[in-house]
Amino acid sequence: MTTPQETASGAAAAPISAVEQRLAELGVTLPDVAAPVAAYVPAVISGNHVYTSGQLPFIDGKLPAAGKVSAGDEGSSDEPTVSPEEAKEYAAVCAVNALAAVKSVIGDLDRITRIVKVVGFVSSDPSFTGQPGVINGASELLGRVLGDAGQHARSAVGVSVLPLDSPVEVELIAEFS
Repeated sequence: MTTPQETASGAAAAPISAVEQRLAELGVTLPDVAAPVAAYVPAVISGNHVYTSGQLPFIDGKLPAAGKVSAGDEGSSDEPTVSPEEAKEYAAVCAVNALAAVKSVIGDLDRITRIVKVVGFVSSDPSFTGQPGVINGASELLGRVLGDAGQHARSAVGVSVLPLDSPVEVELIAEFS
C-alpha cells in the first residue's frame, strides 16, 4: 500500500522515520510485529497512550535462548541458564519488538512523545538479584533511540518462568501525539 505522498513522488517505500533512522544507526532494523502466542493483541491505544503486551526477544520469529538468568555463582540449577550480559542484550531486543508493536497501531514512531513506563520481567535463578541491570538493556536502548522522550519510570521483576522459557519479557506504555 502506498501513501498519496509516495504515489505523487513515485517512491517505492515510505520514508524512514527519525526513530527508525536512529535504530538503523545502531545496526537495528525494526522487525514486523511479532504474532501473539495466545489470545491477545500486541498493542492497544487508549487515549493518547499505547500499551504493549509483553514482548519476548524474538529474532526472526525465534527465541535466541531459553532458560533462567544466572550469574553462574548462585543456585545449583540443572536447567539451562542465560548470563546477565546476554539477558541484557535480549531485553534490548524486547524493547525493539515493543517499538514494532507501537508502530503497528500508530503508524509512525516519530509520533512518540514519551515512553511513560517500562515493565521488565526476568526469569531468574532463585538467588539472582540483578534484574535491574538486565532490564537496563531495554531502558538504555530506548534512551539512545528516543533521547529525552525515552526516559521513563520502570519496574524490573524477577519471576520463576516466562512464556516459552524466555529469559526476559518487556512491556511498555508510550505516549504519542
